[in-house]
Amino acid sequence: MITAEQVKSLIEDKLVEKDCFVVELEIASGNQINLEVDGLKGFSIQDCIEFSRAVENNLDREVEDFELHVSSPGLDKPLRVIQQYQKNVGRDVKVVLKEGNVVKGELKKVDEAGIVVEYSYKERIVGKKKKQTIVKEEEIQFKNIKETTLIISFNK
Repeated sequence: MITAEQVKSLIEDKLVEKDCFVVELEIASGNQINLEVDGLKGFSIQDCIEFSRAVENNLDREVEDFELHVSSPGLDKPLRVIQQYQKNVGRDVKVVLKEGNVVKGELKKVDEAGIVVEYSYKERIVGKKKKQTIVKEEEIQFKNIKETTLIISFNK
């Protein structure tokens, strides 16, 4: 059986060379290798080909047959590793917390413990005729996040 450590060792140099990171690596039954890679500057089709070759050219199908899928994470998939959060600072996100609350806003900051999301809302202030826009930054610990997805907008 092919192991995740084997595959990681085969792509280690390519990860450094391309300034990329592994989002997910799964070895399913029958040696089906599913590898998702992303980079701070994106991940092109050519990058997929190069990572695929780095694995295929170093595993022997005569010894052990395998199926290989290399891709970038889709825009519709949740963020899963800290590097994805770092890559998307400045973009709008939807954060679903474990207790069920949802926070939508701009991802402002990422550190080892969690993230900061900035959002605005309108509230009536005593003594004012119109509702005022209130801007708030909320710190959210990774341990409290159930799922974070990008809000895709074609209007910007």
